[in-house]
Amino acid sequence: MTNNGNMKRIFCLLAILFCTFLVFEVSAQEEYATPKAGEGISAFLERNKRPGKACYNEFMKLNEKRLRGKEELRLGVKYILPPLKKGTSAAASSKSAAGKKGSVRERLFGKKLADVKVTSNRLQGACFYVVSGHGGPDPGAIGKIGKVELHEDEYAYDVALRLARNLMQEGAEVRIIIQDAKDGIRDDRYLSNSKRETCMGEAIPLNQVARLQQRCAKINELYRKDRQKYKYCRAIFLHVDSRSKSAQTDVFFYHAPKSVLGKKLAVTMKETFESKYDKHQPNRGFEGTVSSRNLYVLLKAAPTSVFVELGNIQNTFDQRRFVISSNRQALAKWMMEGFIADYKRTK
Repeated sequence: MTNNGNMKRIFCLLAILFCTFLVFEVSAQEEYATPKAGEGISAFLERNKRPGKACYNEFMKLNEKRLRGKEELRLGVKYILPPLKKGTSAAASSKSAAGKKGSVRERLFGKKLADVKVTSNRLQGACFYVVSGHGGPDPGAIGKIGKVELHEDEYAYDVALRLARNLMQEGAEVRIIIQDAKDGIRDDRYLSNSKRETCMGEAIPLNQVARLQQRCAKINELYRKDRQKYKYCRAIFLHVDSRSKSAQTDVFFYHAPKSVLGKKLAVTMKETFESKYDKHQPNRGFEGTVSSRNLYVLLKAAPTSVFVELGNIQNTFDQRRFVISSNRQALAKWMMEGFIADYKRTK
């Protein structure tokens, strides 16, 4: 009986040691990584050689407590990476992902449009910083249709999201600098006004200089890293002008005074719009302009930049360019095509 008792105890100890070894093996296989500034979940997973919807869904389950019910990453937090499939190395996974156009997920576009199918590689190797004007405590210019107020920041933001999504579909990396976690892309005629916008998660100051400094600092922080990976980096600042009600204007473009590449980009954008107007409104003509201007963001943002005024928010005819969602989409599409044309010329 004593020998049997000793044997049982030995077997129990061996079983405990074996289970402990298994637990150690499982935990040892877990990989962790921290996100970069401004990095979304899809980009984070792709950088860590785990692209695709299956990895995205598994990541959400593994990091449920860390994510706190949100689909956004926090700097400094270590997240568990989904395990690679057996027989697949990180290099092989990356090669496989590169061979497919796939899709990316961006929650800022709203639930219905969050999943973005990459349909082209025309902008592969390009990185963009898309910045809508004003935001947070500053609505920018305010126009009216009857008793309804049209706030510049809301319409510029909607066009910015549409542009960002178009660029992603073409294979580009896109940094959306001004963000609203709730709005998404909206098809409403009158866009509701809010003060929720942030500069990539940071509260936007009311003071104009502080506000502009903040967004330029964020762009430059990202650009210092991006320029090592992407051969073409461009920033675009989207605004809606405010002039007298009688002043009907076309879209016009500014570049920094001494920026040769900025001027080329602005001219290419203008030429793209001219061709679109010739096609869709052949008898109208296009009177948009290109000029240099000492704007703070053009002088302080490190990437080559273009500043776009989408029209006069006070003018009845220009207002149609903003309040009709298909027109906002057209603006975004034409700017995307302008970027493609400029990108091709730099190759």
